[in-house]
Amino acid sequence: MQQLKSFSDQELITSYLSGNESAFEVLLNRHKDKIYTSIYLFVRDTELAEDIFQEVFIKIVDTLRKDKYNNEGKFLQWALRISYNLCVDHFRRAKRMVKVSSSETFDIFNVVESKDDNMEKFIMKSQTHQKLREIIDRLPAEQREVVILRHYADMSFKEISQLTRVSINTSLGRMRYALMNLRKMMGEQEQVVA
Repeated sequence: MQQLKSFSDQELITSYLSGNESAFEVLLNRHKDKIYTSIYLFVRDTELAEDIFQEVFIKIVDTLRKDKYNNEGKFLQWALRISYNLCVDHFRRAKRMVKVSSSETFDIFNVVESKDDNMEKFIMKSQTHQKLREIIDRLPAEQREVVILRHYADMSFKEISQLTRVSINTSLGRMRYALMNLRKMMGEQEQVVA
């Protein structure tokens, strides 16, 4: 198992397809946090995120076993595209809009928490992140989507444009307008506080 951890994603896939179940476990463990987080940020529901996460890996296993995986060396982006599509399918069925915010059970900003922070800094950081989430929540859906995919799923604009089926320029434009709106809303919020 330890040796498998040094394998590339493609080597793990090849090993898994040769019958080594442990290889898929290593692949899953390597990418599960990023995939789950991107799903959770779209659906904002722990149980639903877990269900979609399981669906993603069922679909991945199915595709691998049917030998339909196109080795482009980008397993994570492929898995994120599957998770995004499943989230979109869910919202189409439910006819709801995507919102980004935290819940009591999971908060993405707790993952990046520093152990050196004292309590005052932690509280200030937590309040800032909460305000940012509330502001992101107020963005138009297309802008919110690009912010999530770029900053939380760590996708490139090329990957975002392929995933959302719009041009790179449209993705960049949506991010530009999202940042402008975020600055404007933060400025308005500071004026209210002052």
